Amino acid sequence: MTTTEKIRWSDNMLVGFKPMDDEHHAFVEMIERMQNAGADELPPLLDQFADVADAHFDSENKMMEETQFPPRQCHIDEHMAVLKSVAEVRELLAEGRLDIGASLVDELAKWFPGHVTHLDSALSHWMCKKQLGGKPVVIKRSLNLQHDK
Repeated sequence: MTTTEKIRWSDNMLVGFKPMDDEHHAFVEMIERMQNAGADELPPLLDQFADVADAHFDSENKMMEETQFPPRQCHIDEHMAVLKSVAEVRELLAEGRLDIGASLVDELAKWFPGHVTHLDSALSHWMCKKQLGGKPVVIKRSLNLQHDK
């Protein structure tokens, strides 16, 4: 269904703040499920994704607001843009435009790793400094799941 490389959870997406890492893992799993879905399966999955994304973004937005994270508005604006795109595509899917759903899923799979690397990692550092007095330590494994025999 998708033309983009499949998204997969990896340690490269860890930011070192467990609440965010747990939510990011679920977020990636939802995108992966949508990438593997048939066109007729996508509308209900996108509905579920909208709920997951809304809750995840709300959680991050609250963290940023409550702790006065300096670049919060840029981060919040990006969350709002994603939710807006998801809402627009859900409307188009309801009208029978199943082709547009795959395009959104492709864009989400391309967008999310960069969002984690640039915006969420900064928020993780901020939250760890606020709660623990220092930056997170993140150990990232390089796993090769294909073994030569």
